[in-house]
Amino acid sequence: MKSRISSKFDELKKKGQKALITFITAGDPSLKVTEQLVHTLEGAGADIIELGVPFSDPLADGPTIQASHVRALKKDVSVDDVLKLIKKIRTKSNIPIALMISYNLIVKYGPEKFIQDSIKAGADGIISPDLPTDEASAFVNKSKGIDTIFLAAPTSTDERLKSIAESSTGFIYLISLLGITGARASLAQDVASNIRRIRKYSKMPVAVGFGVSKPAQVAEISRVADGVIVGSAIVDIVAKNSGKKTLLTKLAAYVARMKKATNA
Repeated sequence: MKSRISSKFDELKKKGQKALITFITAGDPSLKVTEQLVHTLEGAGADIIELGVPFSDPLADGPTIQASHVRALKKDVSVDDVLKLIKKIRTKSNIPIALMISYNLIVKYGPEKFIQDSIKAGADGIISPDLPTDEASAFVNKSKGIDTIFLAAPTSTDERLKSIAESSTGFIYLISLLGITGARASLAQDVASNIRRIRKYSKMPVAVGFGVSKPAQVAEISRVADGVIVGSAIVDIVAKNSGKKTLLTKLAAYVARMKKATNA
């Protein structure tokens, strides 16, 4: 049986469309608001949700997303809280949800228990940036029933890309540029060539993230990739409008523009 993530990419491919994947941090500004944000993102056109699990030292994240983790941790948001949130979301929505989580938290929780509890909660994928593929075989083997999504970098060797392709299910997450997450004025020029390198080893969808904040960037990536990931720009909207009535409307308007750009 195909996962929700794979089914979504298949559905979009049949329509000649590309996926918009949106990231938010669970518990920022609160778990109740996060639930509203997920439904707003879906209503505005997001195809897949990346839900960040708060951690004190998130790998590769820039100041915007780091600050969102800090805000959520101040509310004592735990892994259990995030899984309960997904269960709640599942009463109203079937949108594919991938957890972005540090492997430190998975180890503390217990890898096998985490996988099973994530599946029971209704999560569809696990992205763990600090778990390299050459140390992931045991985890991947236990992860039947949930997608394991690995990150490829512009600096990844062909050998590493082959390993990422063999370990990934759902999609492959291509980092668009060197450095940390955060909005950028322009993107690296080698995105297309890096996608071609990945496709030597896998026919799986490739989604591109890091630095994407403008419709023009989404359109540019959509011409060569299967999906576009937008994170920091969305987290910034949440931070700047937290506690305001404008939060959901501003977020919806921004995401709708970004989704429209996937088909530009």
